[in-house]
Amino acid sequence: MTEPAHDQVTATAPAGRRHRVVIIGSGFGGLFAAQQLKKADVDVTLVAKTGHHLFQPLLYQVATGILSVGEIAPPTRLILRDQKNVTCILGDVTKIDVASKTVFASAGHIRFDLEYDSLIVAAGANQSYFGNDHFERWAPGMKTVDDALELRSRILGCFEQAEVTEDEEERRRLLTFIIVGAGPTGVEMAGQVAELAQHTLKNTFRRIDPASARVILLDAAAAVLPPFGNKLGNAARARLEKMGVEIQLNAMVTDVDQLGIEVKDPDGSVRRIDATCKIWSAGVQASTLGKMLADQTEAEIDRAGRVLVQKDLSLPGHPEIFVVGDMMSLDKLPGVAQVAIQGGKYAAKQIAAEVEKGRSPAERQPFKYFDKGSMATVSRYSAVVKMGRLEISGFIAWVMWLVVHLAYLIGFKNRLTTMFSWGMNMGGDHRSQLTSTQQWVYGRQAIERVAEHEKARSAEEDRDRAVETTSISE
Repeated sequence: MTEPAHDQVTATAPAGRRHRVVIIGSGFGGLFAAQQLKKADVDVTLVAKTGHHLFQPLLYQVATGILSVGEIAPPTRLILRDQKNVTCILGDVTKIDVASKTVFASAGHIRFDLEYDSLIVAAGANQSYFGNDHFERWAPGMKTVDDALELRSRILGCFEQAEVTEDEEERRRLLTFIIVGAGPTGVEMAGQVAELAQHTLKNTFRRIDPASARVILLDAAAAVLPPFGNKLGNAARARLEKMGVEIQLNAMVTDVDQLGIEVKDPDGSVRRIDATCKIWSAGVQASTLGKMLADQTEAEIDRAGRVLVQKDLSLPGHPEIFVVGDMMSLDKLPGVAQVAIQGGKYAAKQIAAEVEKGRSPAERQPFKYFDKGSMATVSRYSAVVKMGRLEISGFIAWVMWLVVHLAYLIGFKNRLTTMFSWGMNMGGDHRSQLTSTQQWVYGRQAIERVAEHEKARSAEEDRDRAVETTSISE
């Protein structure tokens, strides 16, 4: 049974109430927008379907046992507890009613609504399987904590099963790891799986040599790290190949199943690669809230579901609604953390200026993105950095990567423990977060089975009601 909405969240304020700002999402865009409004004369409600702020650029290190979840995903409530004008709510937004300026959400079986005067939508993006969503069952993405924990268990489980199987073909399949997508996440993941096999797990098994694992990085594109340019892409490729990673480009995945994948090459031929563990990092799809907003306004969405926003990040005809981060499309800006951070801060500043200084939306200056560069780590002591025309690879780039990522982690304790974890890994191939469970591996499939059961039960109930209605009419 679903409980009706209660009035504690949406209680009508007395006359002279403060401006109400609702922020959807606790990622970089949502969190930095909330923090920017710390001194503003507004009431902020941040609603998100997770209770933590995820530092997504380091998620692959959770999946490969270097960092713990807590180090990269601190609770949002603790981050914002000293900001008295912010209320944090755990809830999954199901609907946005632009006409009534109301956000509808649910927390388990409890439904509630939030009225707003200004709305910042920063719900992020999910993994995209380019219309083949059934691939997800066998090739999880890298977008959530659940994804990282599941992948960690899948990776480690493959080594454990390879140790006990007597079937050589099965062992080869278990020791083959495929990463789909040669962007930053794919490159970082491939490098860490190779290091895990070659160094961390060395001498820990008696019947198999973990270093014999086959790590394959493939992409339908013709280059590694395309946004970084040929020079850095080739440097990353050379480093990965030196580590034993197989690079397969111009290879389009056409099917994924439990035991492997099918790949279509440029000549049209289709081949199969047997592998138990597949990891997907080949694309993103914006939150469905984008289409929901577009359907109610004059805004449009692109092929990835991102909302085409105006120069002030608002929607046409609705200056009170801002869309930031991975959900927005503007001037071909990349879907990186800095775009979300700067967009969230910008939107918050516009709201504060209009509430406190009486400015009108027409006075807003266009959003200007300051590109601080892009970076990706390939392995220990090796990374690539692109800052304008400056392109750096190798050790210096790796040091820069360390400094930047530490700086953007939330909280002194998290920075300290992350430094310690990195030091242990760099100094002695030690990864302290190699715990895995069967529940993490099979949780996704169990949820799918429950959903299928509920769908079948609902369909059966509908049929019974239809039969009953027919009988009564006769």
